[in-house]
Amino acid sequence: MSDRIGRRTMLQSAVWGVGSWWVLRNSRSARAVQANEKLNLAVVGVGRRGTALAEAVGRVGERVVALCDVDQRRAAAWQDKLPEVPWYQDFRQMLDEQDSRLDGVIAALPAHNHTAVGAAAMAQGKHVYLEKPCARTVGEARALRRIATKQQVATQMGNQGMATDSFRRTLELIQDGVVGEICEAHVWFAHGGPGPRELPTGQQPVPDYLDWDVWLGPLALRPYHPAWMSGMWREVGAGNLGYNGSHGMNLTFKGLRLGALWGTDGHAAGTIRVQSKPAELSPHTFPRWQTVLYDIPARGDLPPARIHWHNATRAELERQGIWQQLTQIAGQPPVSEGSWTPESGSLLVGSRGVVHTNAHNSICRLLPESRFPEPVGPPRRLPRIPGHEREWMAACRGRGTPLSNFDHSGPVMELLLLGNVASLFEEPLEFDPQQGRILNNEDADRLLNPPRREDWQLDDPANQALQTRSG
Repeated sequence: MSDRIGRRTMLQSAVWGVGSWWVLRNSRSARAVQANEKLNLAVVGVGRRGTALAEAVGRVGERVVALCDVDQRRAAAWQDKLPEVPWYQDFRQMLDEQDSRLDGVIAALPAHNHTAVGAAAMAQGKHVYLEKPCARTVGEARALRRIATKQQVATQMGNQGMATDSFRRTLELIQDGVVGEICEAHVWFAHGGPGPRELPTGQQPVPDYLDWDVWLGPLALRPYHPAWMSGMWREVGAGNLGYNGSHGMNLTFKGLRLGALWGTDGHAAGTIRVQSKPAELSPHTFPRWQTVLYDIPARGDLPPARIHWHNATRAELERQGIWQQLTQIAGQPPVSEGSWTPESGSLLVGSRGVVHTNAHNSICRLLPESRFPEPVGPPRRLPRIPGHEREWMAACRGRGTPLSNFDHSGPVMELLLLGNVASLFEEPLEFDPQQGRILNNEDADRLLNPPRREDWQLDDPANQALQTRSG
């Protein structure tokens, strides 16, 4: 294992640029994995979550063949665990040098770099697992989905709740009409945002263990300041909608068959009306609390629906009367004891009953319990799987398709990230999922795909319309 490895000097400037580099490697080059052979996987970003994923690879019986992180301090811990595995600070160098060995890439990074790593790996023919959120902007989420379709690789966003028996059986029951027609849903996360902050100013020396240029990725160049490495900034993070909505919105999205509006789960035309009520205008960070209303058009035989998103502390939810409203809908306090965030969750309001989930959609129940006394049990049509990561690794071998593949998680993230854009505008926004456009506000439309740094463009031809509008 080397000490600090910089970029290879033999490949310079535009060749190393993400956009130009893809042109050289835009072909499927994944190895053919034999039945008794282990998958060769790389992990990019080995902080707390990336470490857990790297360890999961070994537990499943597959093999980590490369590790990458812009923070060189994290290498020391792995020198004892996996001394034979090469370490990189630049994922592009890793993909170049390990091309012939790699089957897939797992990434757990700050939100602004997820798409860069995932898109580059897929363009090289690698299967991809991205921790949530898989994208920071609507345009990134759309590009990921289309690149995955073109390259025909196995993809997954980290939504562990979707792997549970409870999620899958509850989805089947919703599809069977057990709770009746659903025209209303609530998804909430009992936590606030940072509120308005001024952007970091001044300059500090770049630490010798950090590759600041690669950490910035598609962001505009700027002097190093440690405050930038917080996810509270809109340029860097995705807020509660991106980080926590990406867990809590999945059963609502699937249960209401919203994929039909994107053409991924049937076909339906129409625009989604999005209106945000934030605590205050917060142009650089995310508001202290936020409510978003998503008005959904009819989808085939399904009627129009309204989705309510709330993120605020429990005290703020009570002050606004939202907690009381949720309690009334559920017929009891909507708390999931034993969950990581027991006061967060979702409610799908049907004409015959209500579905209540925890924040990860991993524990689901039908209410009132007097009408639905039995636990939901294992799925009967959807595959029953031993775990979220195992589902993706099986798909890398050609066995099945993860429920949280980019055809699902891409549109889910588009819906959620629209709420971040809406928080900057007073009027409702009209979004066309087929075109990927906001139709009634050009300024908001440009924010769907903000400019990326030169050589970090997303060279997905299907995304060029978004790129043009953002320019």
